[in-house]
Amino acid sequence: MPRNVLVAVALATSALALTACTTTLPRDHQSGIENREDINTRADAALKRLYDVAPNSRQLVSQAAGVLIFPRVIGASVVVGAEHGDGVLRVKGQNKGYYSTSSGSFGFQLGAQSKAIIFVFKTKEALDKFLASSGWTAGVDATVAVANLSANGSVDLNTLREPVVGFVMTNAGLMAGVSLEGTKVNRIDDGGTGKAK
Repeated sequence: MPRNVLVAVALATSALALTACTTTLPRDHQSGIENREDINTRADAALKRLYDVAPNSRQLVSQAAGVLIFPRVIGASVVVGAEHGDGVLRVKGQNKGYYSTSSGSFGFQLGAQSKAIIFVFKTKEALDKFLASSGWTAGVDATVAVANLSANGSVDLNTLREPVVGFVMTNAGLMAGVSLEGTKVNRIDDGGTGKAK
């Protein structure tokens, strides 16, 4: 079978699989309030896990203009990979809106995984730019410095000079060598249905 036909078949199969997955997301079976409560509970747990894994990240978060927490971003891939998750923006500890994130990749890979993604807006200017956008993309609308643990188990905050810092965690801890470039973020409506405002 010619390579271009094989790729087309793989793309079509992946698209159908992902469409099937998106129709069974938990939020489809929950009211908007239940979905927001679930996001908030998971966001609290994700921040606690971040502070356990990288204790000095607590200082960065507490001094930030805002923090966007996606506690469960689920990725699935056959040939084309796709990730999706819902999260909450907190400013000075207060919930300021709910958002969805998505990203995609191409490559011969199999499997699924869940991870947490946390964006820390260090400056008010970075947060204001995010809030003013109708759709925000890491690496396009802002450069995101992805935090990694150093050899002594701490995050070197001095190397994170960008106004937006990203943390990516699995159950095993912070992921090393990952990029958030191309990750898209959109605000979801107040009903929690995932529709962009």
